[in-house]
Amino acid sequence: MSKHLKRLNAPRSLRLHRKENKWTVKPSPGPHPLHSAIPLGLVVRDYLNLCDTLREAKRVITNGEILVDMVKRKDYKFPCGFMDVISIPKMKKYYRILFDQAGKLTFVPISSKETEWKLCRIEGKTIVNGMKTQLNLHDGNNKLVKKDEYKTGDVLKLSLKDKKISDVYPLAKGSISMIIGGSHIGQMANVQDLEIIQSSKSNIAKMKGVNEFSTHQEYIFPIGKTKPEILLPEVKM
Repeated sequence: MSKHLKRLNAPRSLRLHRKENKWTVKPSPGPHPLHSAIPLGLVVRDYLNLCDTLREAKRVITNGEILVDMVKRKDYKFPCGFMDVISIPKMKKYYRILFDQAGKLTFVPISSKETEWKLCRIEGKTIVNGMKTQLNLHDGNNKLVKKDEYKTGDVLKLSLKDKKISDVYPLAKGSISMIIGGSHIGQMANVQDLEIIQSSKSNIAKMKGVNEFSTHQEYIFPIGKTKPEILLPEVKM
């Protein structure tokens, strides 16, 4: 597998001047897949405009001045993705990475209190030693629970300090959700109905936002019960 990435071949979710230069930074293997990950070096240089060159970005990152989910990351290729929290304590600036309606990863300014938690979707469950249930989350993290009270597709409000679950947003009828894939990416809508397909095909969800539409169940990311826990200035209900 190549360690390099041309700008013309870069994922569509990145904001890049594709014909300005030939090469860009390729993310390292990590918590987010290549098609929806931003290398930390590009976050510092191109998205937040904290420096002019990649050499300066590397210096800022190796000094431990950038935190991802409250952890100092010193690899300029570290992949940052959906729902990650970026903190710059010295500048007192904090951001959450979300999708906009163009399908691009964007940085939404948040308060310092909001950096203490993030939303994580359950992608799968595993039984481990001691008959405990391990929840496999969308950002590559795992969470051990004693009681299996959660379903695949539910979203946990997870504390980044102690990894405790403070709230759960189930994938169910009426839940307000963000679309993270397909032609309706970045929109917020309510789940109207869930259609289970008895085959290898994806389950279908009927959604109602500005318009009514259908989408694959794996594109639904619940973000609240009666109101959104996270607000996007570009999204309209």
